[in-house]
Amino acid sequence: MATRPPPSERLDPRALTVWRLGGLLTAMPIVFVVLTVGYGIYRLDLLPGWLVLTAAIVVVLLAGLGIWPIPDLVWRQWRYEIGDADVDLQHGWWTVTRTLIPMSRIQHVDTRRGPLQRRFGLASVILFTAAGSSEIPALADEVAASTRDRIAALANVVDEL
Repeated sequence: MATRPPPSERLDPRALTVWRLGGLLTAMPIVFVVLTVGYGIYRLDLLPGWLVLTAAIVVVLLAGLGIWPIPDLVWRQWRYEIGDADVDLQHGWWTVTRTLIPMSRIQHVDTRRGPLQRRFGLASVILFTAAGSSEIPALADEVAASTRDRIAALANVVDEL
């Protein structure tokens, strides 16, 4: 039996900017709280200064990883392909996950756009099955709409509006 080739379609490159900004918005309050508490601990002389400084540096470095290299790794590994019989998703940089969703199992297809995605002209396609949902994140608006419509047609999802 021949091994199926990996999916060929990539996410929009603007996903990097959206994910970096999302990482920054998530990290800012955490770093602020850690630095504020760390400063309070230092001023109250509850722990040695070198220990507080080390903890603060570790938190800032971890936040930096979520803002810069991790979005790159995630984007490089994300692939998808829409076939006549199934949707093929591959993602993950530490543990690579490959998901094949048969068209016959797809019950509903949505597009979703958060505030950052709207700002950058991106949308996600959400595939719903009885087992749960899967997502193709960060596609250009037009690509997401045509992908949603193509999957709906191939999966015989009836629009009841």
